[in-house]
Amino acid sequence: MSSMLDTQQLAALLKSKRGERGLREIAQEIGNVSPATLSRIENGKMLDVETFLHLCDWLQVSPQQLIKKAEYGLLASHATRYHIQGGQRLEGSVVIQGAKNAALPIIAASLLASKGQTIIHNVPLIRDVFAAIELVRALGARVKLHEEDQVLIIDASTLTSNILPTHITQLFRGSVLFLAPVLLRTGQVSLATVGGCNLGKRNLDFHYRGFARLGAQVTEDSEHISMHSERLAGSYIYLDTPSHTGTENLMIAATLAQGTTTIENAALEPEIADVARFLSLMGARISGVGTGVLQIEGVHDLSAVEYTLMPDRIDAGTMAMLAAATGGDTELVGAQIQHFGVVRAKMEQMGVELRSDGPVVRVRRRGALRPVNVITWPYPGYATDLQPQIMALACLAEGNSYIRETLFDGRFSAVPELVKMGARIEFQEGAAVVSGPSHLSGTTVTAHDIRAGMALVVAGAVAEGETIIENARMIERGCSAIVRRLTQLGLSIVEERQSSAEF
Repeated sequence: MSSMLDTQQLAALLKSKRGERGLREIAQEIGNVSPATLSRIENGKMLDVETFLHLCDWLQVSPQQLIKKAEYGLLASHATRYHIQGGQRLEGSVVIQGAKNAALPIIAASLLASKGQTIIHNVPLIRDVFAAIELVRALGARVKLHEEDQVLIIDASTLTSNILPTHITQLFRGSVLFLAPVLLRTGQVSLATVGGCNLGKRNLDFHYRGFARLGAQVTEDSEHISMHSERLAGSYIYLDTPSHTGTENLMIAATLAQGTTTIENAALEPEIADVARFLSLMGARISGVGTGVLQIEGVHDLSAVEYTLMPDRIDAGTMAMLAAATGGDTELVGAQIQHFGVVRAKMEQMGVELRSDGPVVRVRRRGALRPVNVITWPYPGYATDLQPQIMALACLAEGNSYIRETLFDGRFSAVPELVKMGARIEFQEGAAVVSGPSHLSGTTVTAHDIRAGMALVVAGAVAEGETIIENARMIERGCSAIVRRLTQLGLSIVEERQSSAEF
C-alpha cells in the first residue's frame, strides 16, 4: 500500500474556489503557476510538489487532506468518458509524445542489463507504459518514473521472478515482449494472458515457434505457456508475416543467444530501428535494420544505457488529421516528416499541406477535403493504426472514399460509432465506402480501442453539439495527456475520471 495525491478532490476544490473566473487570473493570484498547469489539475492530472504546496496554501487546506492510500498508484484511476464541444479550429503547437510502440519493447529490453541503471527519456505517460512499469516491479526490478520530466529509470540487477502476473499481463498486449528478457535472465518464463485492444485475431503462435527455433523448450496447457532454456542458440527464423511485435521479441531474444541469428521477412517499422539502436547501444550486434533481413550476432552480456525514445508517428498522424478536420493550422513539435511515409501522401491527396522545419511539422488545410483510397499494409505501407482516423477525416471529404483493412479484422469498430454521428459508411466487397461530406452531430459513442477512440475525437472536434466518448480509458492506453494537449490547441474537451479496480 502506498500514498498518492487525490487529484479528483484537488480538481473539485480548485473549480469550486475559482468559480467563473478565468485560469489566467487564478494563476496570477496563486503565483508561480501557469494557466496550463491549472488546466491539467482541473482535468485530474498529477503535479509537482512545489505547485501542490502553493495550491494548498491558496485553497487554505492541509496537504495531508489531499493524500490518500492507493495500492497500485499509477493505475489507480482512469478516464471514463470525454466530453467534446465541436466546432473549434485547432491552432498552435503541440508536442508529440514518445513512441508507444518503441517504449514497450525498450522497457522490456532494459531488463537484459544485469547491473547498472537504464535511463529512458521521452517516455509517453500512457496506461500501457504504466502497466509495463508495474510488470517490471512485479519481476523484482527497481523503477523510478519522473512524470514531469518523462524520464524512466530501471535497475534490473534485482530481477528475481520469472512469472508474468496475469492481473498485469491481461491489461496490455505488449506484455508478450517481456518473454525474451525474463527467459534470458532467469532461464524460464511463464505467461498466461495478454490483453490490449480487441482487433480480432492476433496470433502469437509464431512468437513461440521462433523461441523454439532458438532452442527454448516451449510447453503449453489450457492456462499457461511456459518456456525453459539454459542458453538460447542462434538460428534461422522466417516470419510468415512481417510482425512488428514478433520481430522485436525475437530480435531481443537473439541478442544474448550463442551464435548468429537471421530473421527473414522482419518488420520495417521505424520503431524496430529504434529498438535496434537501443540494443546496439547496450552492446548488441545487429545488422540489416530496415532491409527485411536481420542478422544478430549473440553477445555474452548487455550494459545499462541512457536513451531517448523516438517520437510517436501515430500520435503525429492523429494530430495532423485533427488539424486537417477542423481546418486548423498546427505545428507538431518533435514530429519527423519521414516517419509519415504514405500517410503524408494520402493526406496531401486530400488537400492537406504538411511542411517540415527540422523537428517541427506544420499542418494546415485550405479549401475542401478531397476523397481518398486507402489500403492498410505493413510499413512502409499505410499504417493500420491510422486507418480509423483517416476514415473520420474522409467523412468530411466531397465524394466517396474507399478504405480497405488487410491486417486486423476488428479494425472497423469505429464505423457504427461514426454512423451514430451521421457518417455515411457502408461495406462493399471488403472495403468501407465513406460517402461525404457528412454533417456530423454530437451524440454518445464508445471507444472500442485506442485508434477507434481517437477517430471519434476527430469526429467530435467537428461535430455540431456535444460528443460524449464512453470507455475513454481505451484512449489513455496509447495517448499521453490527450485532454491537456488538445485543450492547448483550442479544443473544448473535458474528462470524467474514477478509481480503477484493475488490480
